Amino acid sequence: MLGFKSRTVASVILGGIEMVHMMRKGQAKYARSSRLSLAEQFSILAA
Repeated sequence: MLGFKSRTVASVILGGIEMVHMMRKGQAKYARSSRLSLAEQFSILAA
């Protein structure tokens, strides 16, 4: 693995990975309010 070029990039990428884990476990904001799929939840966050 080549690694991250900066701490900022590493923080953003790892934060995104953690958000996906939270959505899978039903701990994210959109996971609690409705029955959206993981892809639908991610698209809401990306918008």
